[in-house]
This record gives sequence, C-alpha cells and structure tokens, in this order.
Amino acid sequence: MFKIKSLVFIFLVFYSTINYAQFTDVINSNRPGQSMAAFSVGKTVIQAELGINRIIEKDKDVDYKAAIWNSDLALRYGVFFEQFELIANLEYQNEKFTAPGVDIHEGALKKVLIGAKYLIYDPEKNYEKKPNLYSWKANHKFNWRQFIPAVGIYGGVNANLAKNKFLRGSDIPRDEDFTLKGMILTQNQFGRYTFLTNIILDKFPSQRNSIDYVLTMTRGFNDRVSGFLEIQGFNNEFYKDHFLRTGAAYLVRQNIQVDASVASNFQASPNIVFAGVGASWRFDANYNEVMLRVPKEEKNDGKSKKEKKDKEKKDKEKKKRKDAVENTEFK
Repeated sequence: MFKIKSLVFIFLVFYSTINYAQFTDVINSNRPGQSMAAFSVGKTVIQAELGINRIIEKDKDVDYKAAIWNSDLALRYGVFFEQFELIANLEYQNEKFTAPGVDIHEGALKKVLIGAKYLIYDPEKNYEKKPNLYSWKANHKFNWRQFIPAVGIYGGVNANLAKNKFLRGSDIPRDEDFTLKGMILTQNQFGRYTFLTNIILDKFPSQRNSIDYVLTMTRGFNDRVSGFLEIQGFNNEFYKDHFLRTGAAYLVRQNIQVDASVASNFQASPNIVFAGVGASWRFDANYNEVMLRVPKEEKNDGKSKKEKKDKEKKDKEKKKRKDAVENTEFK
C-alpha cells in the first residue's frame, strides 16, 4: 500500500534579502512540492493553496491498477505573532481500483490534518553584516553563515475520516481514528537557491507510525519563475519508498501563484506516477509590518550612539568658541 500526499512546496526565492520578518513582498507558498518552509505567512495573513493531481499506480507482481484523482487544500493563517501559523490540510481522493475479480470505485476525504508551525530560530534576526571599508576581498569572501539554517517546528493531529477506504491488503493494520504528526523544519538560503529539510514523525502512536523526510532545492530564475527538485522518503514497517519530484511555479500577481509538478517513485512494485497543477492565493490587507531584525546602519547614518554624542559635544564646543570670537570682535 502506498502513501501519496498532495501538499506543499515552496516559492521562497524572494525571502532572504529582506529585513522584515515572516512576511514577504510576494506570496510565499509551500506548493508545488511536499516540503514545508520554516517561515510562516505573517501575522493576520490568510493563505490558501489548492492542487489537483492525477496518480497512476501499478503493481505487476500483485496484478492491480489504481487510477486516482486527488485534490488537496492547505489553509494557512498567521496568528498571535509573526513566527506562529495555524495550518489545516484537507485531501479528497477519488480512486478506481482494479484487479483480477475486483473492481472498486471509492471516494472520500482521505486526509484531515490540523496543526501549527512555529519558527524557533532565525539566523538573520539581530544580525548585522558590517562592510569592511579597507578590504574588497573581505567583503566578497565565501559566507559560511549561509549554512546556518532557520529552524521551525510543526505539530498536528491526523483525523481518519476515510476509515481506511483506500488501504488495500489484509496484513496491513488499519489507521487509528486520531494520530499525531510532528516535524522539524530547516531552511537555508544560498543566493538564488533555497534548501529545505523536513524530518517527520507521522501517525504516532500507531502500528503504522512512520519516520519520513523531504529534501527540496528550489531556484528562482527571475522575478516570476522558480523551479525545484525534491526527494521524499517514507519509512515504516509496512512501506518503504522514495519519490523524486520536480516542477515550477509562476508568479501571476503579487499575491497569486500557479504551479505544476511531476513525480515518480523509485521502486517498480508498485510503480507510482504523479502529475499535478495548482494555485496559491494570499489575503494580506490586514497585515502591519513588524521589524524583527536589526535595522541597517543607514537608519542611524552609520553611527553609534556614542559617536553621535561625541559629535554633538564637539558641535556645542565649536559653537561656543565661534560665539566667543564674534563677541570679541563686536566689542
């Protein structure tokens, strides 16, 4: 039995150079891949990410075929503060399963996952990169700091509303009505490239609990187009597999993105091929900018408080001397 999720990936190519917190000038979507970014959408921001997917699964050893139409929806809302986000993931599946003597057509809400994400560490917060006024080489040397990732955590609850309609095989234990999901999320920015790592504990505690991962590299080609390459792995007692996924996203408007992706698993039994399209939309009319990182030096003319006080003191002394000279000349 396979496990396909049609959730999320990333359009984060515009993130790293800005000085504000979670919120970005353009939509920051997790589509069209399966990984989740460490950063949230921003306080009061509402975001919807919708996908429609076609999945074909074949197994020559067992002699069956499953033709699937799948739709997934992620609803994201930044609440309480900049680093916190509530997320609801819904997935509806319509499947036609055929095997010798078997012809089943099922449709149900396959997944309901309610959770929250919190950014626990941002390497750019309270950090200022000061230029070296005496060395061009020092200003252009390799930046090891980019290997320090932003880190987020996620926790959620799975609700088994489909009641195992899509679980084939009598030797595989059924899902519990409610299970937990937890993730550690990391994010690095390497120029135009963004690298995401998700380490996942899913369906815990149950006999089908799984330790999974997603690794995603995305690149911005220009201000509107980005592409990605992703590998995803599942590892539990009953199913072990890896998926390779690629695709692209296009920024239609500042708050609207469309995307497309394709994927396939590594093993031949079963062989799973996936193709999907989707769109993301953001409502941010209620957002107020919040400064979380240290302002650039230009904000205070590049001078510290002590330097400012010393300058003011010198200016006062200079004025006193000038006044004294003028008074002497008048007398």
